[in-house]
Amino acid sequence: MSQEHASRRGRRLTATVTDLTVVVQRAFLIGVVLPGTSEEEEERSLEELALLTDTAGAEVVDQELVKRAEIDPAYFIGKGKAQELAQLTQALDIDVVLFDHQLTPAQQRNLQNLFGCDVVDREGLILDIFAQHARSRIGALQVELALLRYHLPRLRGKGKSMAQQASGAGITNRGPGETKLELDRRKILTRISRLEKELAESVGHQETQRKRRRSSLVPQVSIVGYTNAGKSTLLNALTDADVLVEDRLFATLDPTVRRYERPGQRPFLLADTVGFVRRLPHGLVQAFRSTLQEAADADLLLHLVDATDPDVPGQIEAVREVLAEIDADGVPEILALNKVDALDEGQRKRLANLYPDAVFVSALTGEGLDELVEAITNALTAGLVTLSLAIPYDRGDLVAAAHELGEVITEKHDEDGTVLDVRVPVAVASRFEPYRR
Repeated sequence: MSQEHASRRGRRLTATVTDLTVVVQRAFLIGVVLPGTSEEEEERSLEELALLTDTAGAEVVDQELVKRAEIDPAYFIGKGKAQELAQLTQALDIDVVLFDHQLTPAQQRNLQNLFGCDVVDREGLILDIFAQHARSRIGALQVELALLRYHLPRLRGKGKSMAQQASGAGITNRGPGETKLELDRRKILTRISRLEKELAESVGHQETQRKRRRSSLVPQVSIVGYTNAGKSTLLNALTDADVLVEDRLFATLDPTVRRYERPGQRPFLLADTVGFVRRLPHGLVQAFRSTLQEAADADLLLHLVDATDPDVPGQIEAVREVLAEIDADGVPEILALNKVDALDEGQRKRLANLYPDAVFVSALTGEGLDELVEAITNALTAGLVTLSLAIPYDRGDLVAAAHELGEVITEKHDEDGTVLDVRVPVAVASRFEPYRR
């Protein structure tokens, strides 16, 4: 190993667990075409892996697309192909080999031994990016918990290595390395238990805030979409917020909620949520379930799509798969195609034919934003329902909400409170339910 190579491998990113690290410097990417997937689809996914690698702070040196009839249980791509690529990566002085698929702990151990460098799968890479970008307490807790759960089953191989280095013992003998392994496992399990409790407390506080927003009767619209589709830029454009905007994947991990309010228009809350990618690992979806709950609890989803992406249908499908996983696929949706300022007339016509109900917008230039707000307002007020209510005087906020969000038909006062008939959107009708007469 060259001196320069050894120096690079000494650096560490933020995604660390005890003495375990994800090392990402000079990277070699491997994609795999399996039955049921096309080469074109895998090439697009590999391009996305390159973007993820760049976001993690690494340099993509080279890549390979491998065709397989089936997954090899020991080496994923087969031992022969892995040996062939190991010679190439050693010649290129590669620090880390990144697979565009999920590897089992055994596959990862076998490949690391064969390549002689770190091997990281798609889930490990995304976790590293999440660890770098988590800013809120809940975000940091969710990332650390996901990292620990990811690394726990991968301790075994590292323990063997420790045992062999420390005592020269075989895997059947009880050596210092195995004692270290048991200690690491115990430490991680203890930390997982503590994090679960801390996260439950923090999520409880977040849920209280969410319920408080719901009780305000102002409907909530959650912006969902592929990572880097422009969600934060749109939130800033509509609400004059100052949410961080970066041309990077997963720049936003923590939900941000702002109020949209203009004279003569019904107000609504607008929430910016974490972006999605293809093959978002199930474990990550579960780890960030409390954050993604903003989408499941919304009255309306604003599904923002990067119209300049060469695979718009793939973006939409990937997002809807995650929405289904968090039980948000039943929430009404508006499809908005963003970044249309970068399209030519032919591209616009093609997308308009594919998605005739979509709203064309540019969060950057402001094009189409008035039409988007109109579409949101129409969706929130669709299906008005008439309610007869008796609201006590100590809930004047509900009377104000009835005027703000609906159309008051009649209103009078008696000794118990305010009696009124009102037409309100179905989206908020359930919140008046306790006071129906």
